[in-house]
Amino acid sequence: MAANQALIEKLNALPEDRLAEVEDFVDFIRLREQDQTLVRNAAASSAPAIAAVWDNPEDDADNAL
Repeated sequence: MAANQALIEKLNALPEDRLAEVEDFVDFIRLREQDQTLVRNAAASSAPAIAAVWDNPEDDADNAL
């Protein structure tokens, strides 16, 4: 919680026009995290389908190369 309080104090010390910049940056970070979560979830959910295509006996000869 000390880190939160320090951040709040820093925000309170900023001029009003800079707070809008900080808010935009925080929104950017949150959206980036959401995007990364979506990509991870999509990859995890598609893994079984991809495994069925890549892990098959017909490809064992190629895998041995």
